[in-house]
Amino acid sequence: MGLLDGKKGLILNVANDRSIAWHIANNAAKHGATCGFGYLPIGKMERRVQGALAEGGFPDPWLHPCDVSKDEDIETFFSAARDKFGKVDFVVHSLAFADKTYLEKGSFLKTPREVFKQALDISAYSLLGVARAAAPLMPDGGSIIAMTYLGSEKVVPGYNVMGVAKAALESTARYLAYELGEKKIRVNTLSAGPVRTLSAMAVGGIDEMFAHVERKSPLKRNIDGDEVGRAALFLLSDLSSGVTGENLYVDSGFNTVGL
Repeated sequence: MGLLDGKKGLILNVANDRSIAWHIANNAAKHGATCGFGYLPIGKMERRVQGALAEGGFPDPWLHPCDVSKDEDIETFFSAARDKFGKVDFVVHSLAFADKTYLEKGSFLKTPREVFKQALDISAYSLLGVARAAAPLMPDGGSIIAMTYLGSEKVVPGYNVMGVAKAALESTARYLAYELGEKKIRVNTLSAGPVRTLSAMAVGGIDEMFAHVERKSPLKRNIDGDEVGRAALFLLSDLSSGVTGENLYVDSGFNTVGL
């Protein structure tokens, strides 16, 4: 039996077959989940996402555009999901954005107000908007997870305003866990080590980060996306029925090392 047999979930937002959202979707499919997907409606994104999902066990995926910086897009997405699925058991928030011009070493002090606001809006506030829209579709409870990174609590040169946004995301998740607990909805974050995704490659000094993790982490290696997908599977399944408001690290133990 699969850990998610009979479960239905929504995943926002798959970008390509290297994204963490893709690895989560792939593992969910292997364990019996029926999934719907959000994507950012720009350029040829829909076609690219369809191709990526076809390789992850979703040959004919339910896709719907969703720009989480717009409340009306979030509302429309979850309304369409209700029409398609009725109710859902889990939601994955795997999205973030910050102007890459300010994701370079030594540029945090230069961050303009609008860039700061945009990063927190898309990367952190969106979890609140998504959870608010998702809760009515989870009458029997469920699981919401969001992706974060160690730069939320420790200075990672070059991560800059995204680190501030991820700190806000983690705090948002804890407050949501408290309020949604009585509805049997669990909310957790998953802190992945560096993975070669599109968003990660925009961070200044990313190659140095990979090398540093390999040298200093207890496991003496970097992680891969599938390891994050398997950890997400735990948080989405009933195996973690007593876990909420937590941050689970998948980073070869790097977060535990002082020097």
